[in-house]
Formats: sequence, structure tokens, C-alpha cells
Amino acid sequence: MRAILVLLGLAALVLIGLMATGMLSLDQTRQAQLPSIRIEGGQTPEFKADVGTLDVGTVNKTVEVPKVTVEKADGAPQ
Repeated sequence: MRAILVLLGLAALVLIGLMATGMLSLDQTRQAQLPSIRIEGGQTPEFKADVGTLDVGTVNKTVEVPKVTVEKADGAPQ
């Protein structure tokens, strides 16, 4: 494994040396293009769900509220 990494490193150094001296020149001659993809047909999944119903409404009711009285304790400062 180490030998392969050493060989790849040497190859990279040789390539850099050739490019630096002008003996190797890389020029792009054609632009890259993504492959065209066509999607046809297919269908979405269908679900059927039985759920309960919920009726929401309002009802007017009279609610008795308890009366609260507060009395001061004997000897309490005023």
C-alpha cells in the first residue's frame, strides 16, 4: 500500500515538473455537459383513510361564580 502511494506521489511530481517546464500543456477543447435525463410516466401512491368526525360549536351557558370576601385579621396594621 505504501509503495502505491509513493508511486502516485512520484507521478504527481513528474507531472508538475513537466507542466512547469512547458513540456506538457493541458487545454480544454470541449465544454462538459450533464447527461440528459427524461422522466416519463409513473404515478403517485393512493391512500384511503377512514377517520372519525368532529363537530365544533358554541353553547351559551350561565355559570355561577362563587363570591369571595376578604376580612382583615384582628390587630393587623392598616
